[in-house]
Amino acid sequence: MKKVKDLKKWIELYQEVKAAVDEVQLAYEYVKEGIVSEEELDENYQKAVSLIENLEFRNMLRDEADQMSCVLKINSGAGGTESQDWASMLYRMYTRWAESNGYKVSIANYQDGDEAGIKTATLNIEGDYAYGYLKSENGVHRLVRVSPYNAQGKRMTSFASVFVTPLVDDTIEVKIDPAAISWDTFRSGGAGGQNVNKVESGVRLRYQFKDPYTGEEEEILIENTETRDQPKNRENAMRQLRSILYDKELKHRMAEQEKVEAGKKKIEWGSQIRSYVFDDRRVKDHRTNYQTSDVTGVMDGKIDGFIKAYLMEFAGSEP
Repeated sequence: MKKVKDLKKWIELYQEVKAAVDEVQLAYEYVKEGIVSEEELDENYQKAVSLIENLEFRNMLRDEADQMSCVLKINSGAGGTESQDWASMLYRMYTRWAESNGYKVSIANYQDGDEAGIKTATLNIEGDYAYGYLKSENGVHRLVRVSPYNAQGKRMTSFASVFVTPLVDDTIEVKIDPAAISWDTFRSGGAGGQNVNKVESGVRLRYQFKDPYTGEEEEILIENTETRDQPKNRENAMRQLRSILYDKELKHRMAEQEKVEAGKKKIEWGSQIRSYVFDDRRVKDHRTNYQTSDVTGVMDGKIDGFIKAYLMEFAGSEP
């Protein structure tokens, strides 16, 4: 049914484009007869071009994982209050982007900063192609501004990292070793008085992961305080674990693909990808060189230009 639904969507998009093209052709004939103005013809033409570009853009998201929802995690970098404030600004930016695009957003984990901002936050962004669009945000985001937390008014540089993984469901086969799992419980943070703070509803999952390809071992740590129900939080934590393991497999495939296609431009995961320079009113992506002076718009969630530039340049080099 999922495949049928996906194919039906493509048919609907094609029919929408075809109808728009037919309208342009009809309007062109009517202009010659004086029934339709040239301005109306131009409007129809621009509408058709926009629909075609959007369809081509969607076609760049061909991988299985691209169609999935995603988990987006933001971590503040070194720098205390300044970087924690920057992390909260990114949190707001992605929340606004998701809401304006009709995605459902839920908070899986949220830890306030010491004085302001956040130390870390994990969002579940649910809806078609959420991962396909937001995978472009993987990496380190750099902020340059005159800090409101610096009494001398100095220009400060702050960093925050963003990690995006597909939010896999139970139909995706991911092997999890039950013996490698351990659980802790804790009281959730936040404003006092609610039940969520009085009982140990928060869960902490530790998974001893062994890479099946390299044999390297690492501990995966996941915290979930999404609900007041501990079993539900355990279920959500397991879902995030499946997403992380699935993402590790994707990265392995990407690495193998890059060995075969060494001539193609390499996509660096976890490297500095974008700079936000508030004083110069400039946001620039270092991978695509796409930039804009609309800093306010970007921080309000208008990042589609960056996403499109990334996909147009790198989609063909992904496995």
